Amino acid sequence: MEKIIILDFGSQYTHLIARRIRELKVYSEILPFNVSINKIKSGDVKGIILSGGPDSVYQPNAPKPSKKVEEWILAGKIPVLGICYGFQLLAYMLGGNVEKGIRGEYGRAEIKVLEENDLFKGLPQKQVVWMSHGDIVAAFKLGKLYGVQFHPEVKHTVCGREILRNFLFEVCKCEGLWDIGDIVNRVVEDIRKEASSGNVLMAVSGGVDSTTSACLIKMALGVDRIYLVVIDTGFLRENEAEKAVRLYEKLGFKHIFLVDVKEKFISRLKGVVDPEEKRRLISQLYFEVLDEKADELAKEYGEFKYLGQGTIYPDRVESGATGRATARIKSHHNVVYTHLSKLVKLEPLKDLYKDEVRKIAELIGVPKEVIFKHPFPGPGLAIRIIGEVTEEKLKILRKVDKIVEEELRKSGIYKMLWQAFPVLLPIKTVGVMGDERTYRYAIALRAVISEDAMTAEFAKLPWNLLERLSSRIVNEIKNVNRVLYDITNKPPATIEYE
Repeated sequence: MEKIIILDFGSQYTHLIARRIRELKVYSEILPFNVSINKIKSGDVKGIILSGGPDSVYQPNAPKPSKKVEEWILAGKIPVLGICYGFQLLAYMLGGNVEKGIRGEYGRAEIKVLEENDLFKGLPQKQVVWMSHGDIVAAFKLGKLYGVQFHPEVKHTVCGREILRNFLFEVCKCEGLWDIGDIVNRVVEDIRKEASSGNVLMAVSGGVDSTTSACLIKMALGVDRIYLVVIDTGFLRENEAEKAVRLYEKLGFKHIFLVDVKEKFISRLKGVVDPEEKRRLISQLYFEVLDEKADELAKEYGEFKYLGQGTIYPDRVESGATGRATARIKSHHNVVYTHLSKLVKLEPLKDLYKDEVRKIAELIGVPKEVIFKHPFPGPGLAIRIIGEVTEEKLKILRKVDKIVEEELRKSGIYKMLWQAFPVLLPIKTVGVMGDERTYRYAIALRAVISEDAMTAEFAKLPWNLLERLSSRIVNEIKNVNRVLYDITNKPPATIEYE
């Protein structure tokens, strides 16, 4: 099977490169930047991509490939595309100079193609691209070596897909015979081999990630050895836990258990305001509860050997769990802490993005209402309440959340958005209602459009919809008298507030 090798130098977008290539029907494989030459040359390798990364090539410990890999790349026997740091590294390896820019470039920029080559074949002379770098180097093409300073893998680079297509089919001469269905077959077969015997414990939420993971594990192992646990932390949306139990019953799972620990979670967060501390405590308690339930179930059904999880790649990227990359942006409850470390993890989706997960979910028959449900963070509403979490604030936010979803669905916009949700701010503001002064909470509304959650644009919701949302919220929720709309992209902001 033909493939493209991506050497990972630490970019948050590395797996996005792989995903874009797979979308173009070519198999891609990500390997560490310092992988051996034999590993790289294994199989029908058509080309190599050097990813971006946070380092400068002149830093003492800047990541560089092994000497043999460098020599092989510079020999020019195989097409190579350097992106951002990978581009600068190619220039450095070729003896060029990489200089510190006067200022960094982050976000949209316009480039002008002065001389067309295979990489820019058939594309406009002027193009909008997405930059994220501090160092600079002149653009070049040398034999089969290509480099771009911008990120073609990010959708904000308008012709990015076409540039990658040209690299695959014009430069590397790929045929494009790979299909996403191959992921399902490979994952199911891997799980079948990995977990040939022994029980599987899995915490599930009713969301597309954990549900798709559970269904893949069920396809591989059947239902007798899988034990699903729905944990009601008290931070879920209205009736979410009960809906999840009914979903898994409908999907044919045999062992489903609901654990109600609302009071325990709210008590643990009393007085906590720091977002990372919130996430840490929720993660810790979540797995303590799961650990206790596992002990209880083991007495009746036998010991567990495997822990199923719905982890997807953005979770691992933002948690700093993907190797070289990345500073931790925020912790995710399913990749940070577990008392169940003795169990072997089954994470069918750990290298995939949300839109890929949704495609797989459709292929294996996950209900559409699950597939197109907006992502919901593991810590739940606790990180949509800025500051201390209380029962009063949770009640307010649940009611507002219900209004937001109702109005978005009614307007037909819900499916067009990646996420949309309210955030309860830690401030009260003065208002006037019925000729009387009020002093009540402010709500921020966040709605974004994205493909993968790695970058996102705020949604330009119609004014009449925003007006309707604001009117309903302040009239129906007596504790709120002000509604704000967030118009910040990611980056610089994240999608969630905490």
